[in-house]
Amino acid sequence: MQRLRIAIVLAAVAVMLACAESVITDPSSPAFKKAGDPAPNDLDVIALGKAIFFDDNLSLNGNQSCASCHDPEWGFTGPTSAVNAAGAVYEGSVSGQFGARRPPSAAYATVSPIFHHDGKLFVGGNFWDGRATGEKLGNPAADQAQGPFLNPVEQALTDASDVVALVCTGGYAELFKGVWGDEICEPAHVDEAYDDIALSIAAYEGSPEVNAFTSKFDAYLAGMAELTKQEKRGLSLFRGKAKCSKCHVLGTGRGKEPALFTDFTFDNLGVPKNPANPVYNVDPSFVDPGLGGFLASRGDYADFAPDHLGMHKVPTLRNVDRRPAEEDIKAFAHNGYFKDLWQIVHFYNTRDTKPLCPTDYPVAEALSNNCWPAPEVSANVNTAELGDLKLTYEQELALVAFMQTLSDGYFEP
Repeated sequence: MQRLRIAIVLAAVAVMLACAESVITDPSSPAFKKAGDPAPNDLDVIALGKAIFFDDNLSLNGNQSCASCHDPEWGFTGPTSAVNAAGAVYEGSVSGQFGARRPPSAAYATVSPIFHHDGKLFVGGNFWDGRATGEKLGNPAADQAQGPFLNPVEQALTDASDVVALVCTGGYAELFKGVWGDEICEPAHVDEAYDDIALSIAAYEGSPEVNAFTSKFDAYLAGMAELTKQEKRGLSLFRGKAKCSKCHVLGTGRGKEPALFTDFTFDNLGVPKNPANPVYNVDPSFVDPGLGGFLASRGDYADFAPDHLGMHKVPTLRNVDRRPAEEDIKAFAHNGYFKDLWQIVHFYNTRDTKPLCPTDYPVAEALSNNCWPAPEVSANVNTAELGDLKLTYEQELALVAFMQTLSDGYFEP
């Protein structure tokens, strides 16, 4: 019953928060293991997942945890203003090693459906390109949790046995064995233990501490707060003229969860390359293929790849502008090109109305010259829902004001 109990914890979170495809209900799922084991306290697996999430020791040099790139005070994304103000890509455990994309938020990640094609669009998965599909562990957040540990430009451990050994000798080793069984740290169970580490992280990420639904907007919906006139105007624009809700949907999902502000699909917004991205120090010709790159790696989806180059996952807008202080800098878009929320709103509004910049200007230079650089990937750009929204400056500010009501922590649950 132990593995089944953990699966029930994850599935209960999914029932509350997720689209139907992400609910772990199939007894053949790897999440349903070891029937007959004693059931742990529901809170134990969440506490275990939190301990793992914040453990710097789970990296080659003992200096990087999940939270290093997914900080709660920053909406579970990158927490360093200086990094966000430049390339927005975070250095790994090994000095000088960087990925190519800005860290996505780990909050509300557990609600993403298992990656699939719905007949028209690709939906679900985690990471910007959807490659953490959920096909292995029944939950994209759990699949995603296994990636950074072994990525040489992130936590940089050699293999699963390294991760398991560190967990099994860490300060929460007894909790790990209490949740997953006394034998879980034995060498014969390395693969199983590595899966269980990921499932524990996903349980924490699916908990009310991470998926809190405690924003001003949630309080407004509950009749506990009033939006300002500007915020209400922004909400109206969000639903209407600005077309935001076409992808960042406002309605409840099929599981009756509160609005998640994403439809879990993928889009090429025409975002310019971020010239400060450290990836160009290694490969000056780098172009991010996004979803198309992942599809090309899969035999079952490779034929779809050309039509999806440059597309990245539609992120939730919950906590989109959460940061500790107003002067802190947060980055936006998959490559962190934009440095405040107004900039990306202005880009959505004017992308197709301004002249093309002569070269790959950073955002401040583009704004000062009243131009936009060419898209990083010019194919498959969405021209139907953004680019010439005909919003006034005041309307742009109203949209920003509304989206700032989506930061958790406005009230205590």
